Amino acid sequence: MNDLDRIIINGLQGGFPLCKRPYEAMARNLGITESSLLDGLSSLLDRGLLTRFGPLFHAEKMGGTFSLVAMEVPSERFDEVATLVNSFPEVAHNYERDHILNMWFVIATEHPERKDEVLRGIESLTHIKPIDLPKIKEYFVGLRLEV
Repeated sequence: MNDLDRIIINGLQGGFPLCKRPYEAMARNLGITESSLLDGLSSLLDRGLLTRFGPLFHAEKMGGTFSLVAMEVPSERFDEVATLVNSFPEVAHNYERDHILNMWFVIATEHPERKDEVLRGIESLTHIKPIDLPKIKEYFVGLRLEV
């Protein structure tokens, strides 16, 4: 990771401007050019240092809900089950863990009752019971990298 990577990662965690040219405004705030910011973001994503860049929504504040879900998936079925789970537009952040509960993902729905429908749908398609782990308390962990 180079200094530009650190500047971009640190700078983008503090919010993103809502204006006509947000990348230009953010680049100006970071003391770099818009093209440096865009190239840097692309590079971070291409190298896997960032897996996603986009907005985070508070589903509950918009009348919906979200929940962390875990599943115990046989290793020989992992890719198949991931494809089935990911076919639901409400599913995000699907990843594998080295644990008996080896598949983890987030469900975000526009309406709270839709969460149970999605969970039942996933179980019906995969024949594996998803374990719903709803948020009890929210924590925010910031990451700052030294430049």
